[in-house]
Amino acid sequence: MREHELSYTMVFGWEGDQGLGEKLIQQIIRGEKTATCAPKEEYSESELQATYEPVGQILNVQDKQGNARCKVRLLEVIETTFGNPDPRLVRGEGNRDDVGQFQEDHRLAWKDLDVVLREDTVLIAELFELVKD
Repeated sequence: MREHELSYTMVFGWEGDQGLGEKLIQQIIRGEKTATCAPKEEYSESELQATYEPVGQILNVQDKQGNARCKVRLLEVIETTFGNPDPRLVRGEGNRDDVGQFQEDHRLAWKDLDVVLREDTVLIAELFELVKD
């Protein structure tokens, strides 16, 4: 594995997340979570570019303290809407084909971050696979 392949990271969790970041990391490790997303409006132009850049590469998954927990290969980055999310995102978030549950989970998770999700909110979705050592 080339060193630069691990220069990109995905961070799960934030201060006060009540354990959500750790729960998501455990889902990744078990192979249950293969996607993540955030509203496009939350990204700066450089952050957006940095999200698309590592497609095909291996990324470190870190917790909110910066500890490396596992590795994933970023397969694809897509744009979709919150009101009609791409089925790959819904499944990858562990919601099978239940769009309503996906929407409820994300409304609850982002409520404390003052993120308002509307039907037309554009999401940046990262699709990935766990990389076994």
